[in-house]
Amino acid sequence: MNALLHAPRLNPASCPSPQYACLQRFALSQAAHLSSSRQQSEAQLRQKFCLVSTGRRQHICTVSAQSSNGAVARPWGEKNARLVLEDGSVWEGRAFGAEGTALAETVFNTSLTGYQEILTDPSYKGQYVVFTHPHIGNVGINIGDMESEKCHLSGIIVRDLSCIVSNYRSTKSLDQYLKEQNVLGIADVDTREITRRLRDTGALNGIITTDMSAPVEELVEKTKSWSILGKDLISEVTCKEPYEWKDPTEDEWEFSPSVMSGNGAEPFKIVAYDFGIKHNILRRLASFGCKITVVPADYPASKVLDMNPDGVFLSNGPGDPSAVPYAVENVRAVLGKKPVFGICMGHQLLGQAFGGATFKLKFGHHGGNHPIRFEETSRIEISAQNHNYAVDPQSLPADVEVTHINLNDGTCAGLLCQPKKAMSIQYHPEASPGPHDADVCFEQFIEMLKAERTAGKTAVAA
Repeated sequence: MNALLHAPRLNPASCPSPQYACLQRFALSQAAHLSSSRQQSEAQLRQKFCLVSTGRRQHICTVSAQSSNGAVARPWGEKNARLVLEDGSVWEGRAFGAEGTALAETVFNTSLTGYQEILTDPSYKGQYVVFTHPHIGNVGINIGDMESEKCHLSGIIVRDLSCIVSNYRSTKSLDQYLKEQNVLGIADVDTREITRRLRDTGALNGIITTDMSAPVEELVEKTKSWSILGKDLISEVTCKEPYEWKDPTEDEWEFSPSVMSGNGAEPFKIVAYDFGIKHNILRRLASFGCKITVVPADYPASKVLDMNPDGVFLSNGPGDPSAVPYAVENVRAVLGKKPVFGICMGHQLLGQAFGGATFKLKFGHHGGNHPIRFEETSRIEISAQNHNYAVDPQSLPADVEVTHINLNDGTCAGLLCQPKKAMSIQYHPEASPGPHDADVCFEQFIEMLKAERTAGKTAVAA
């Protein structure tokens, strides 16, 4: 009698409850006990039941073993999806979300929380995310935590898809959401080994497919013939028309005393270039007293200056900064005329507008636990990051100062050019998801805007 000693998951088809995977440990313990004692028959084993509670409902699921003649079906699902990487490695797992085939660059993210914010971060356009945290999906999906209007990444790779959704704000499961968004998911793969591979070899192109009949050699060849380098992904995620953003951080989520103390002050008019902007970055700017107009990535700088804003914001976004020369030209056109603040992609574009160069990192920075040193005071910030490129500090002109350093690899994480009234950081200070250490960057930008406003009033008075 085969007593399920190696069953990795239970099959949803064998149990009416969507919480089928939670029965795994029960099935294994029961099977191991019966196998070791050999005092109960196979017929008795089939009579064992698992009680699964789903809210107020309860479902009874039979745990059965496969007999020697194969009469009883296995109570776990067959692997029905594959991740194939360009190095030829193949990872079989179980599909969730949409069905089909997709091709993307594979990166890993070390965040322990906030998978929904990661799913909806436009900076992940053209990529798969391997979650190093083993359990994903436990809090489901809710409208309030969306960072954009849709899921932008091409697929997600997880060790264990949570069988239970437990959060009072949740409206649907991760599986249901990915189906609606037509995004692929693969679970029950060794994400630790995949992460080690990406760390050692660098980010790899990959294919996730639910077509188990496709030849591996053919899939590997497709991954090798595709490249994310030089692709303008920003044009695929930016807004189509200018719009006003007015919603600040909700009071129950507000965490900065300086925000509360600044209420009632005259708002700053900000024009924000949307290279793939996150909602919570806009919320933080609004919380700090900014009235924001969001414009498309290719919006002419002349029209921005005609709005006479107090400052210009350059957002995060996906892909290769060298693939969007039009954006660099717009940034260069506003430098010195208005205070500028860039985040992530905005930081990289600002570096290029200064005359510097960018380069692709081996496997990028993706996670909510990256240490940063602010050079002026040696303050350490634990930051949230999501980018594949960095600014080469050796290529920058003498009037540009490197203000922040990534302590993991020594790369440039912040810039300041006082003559041109511009500052930038490589990470995501709104901390969605992540820690709040870097929220001070918004305060620094506000101080720059205040100084500019004071200087303007002094000039008028003179």
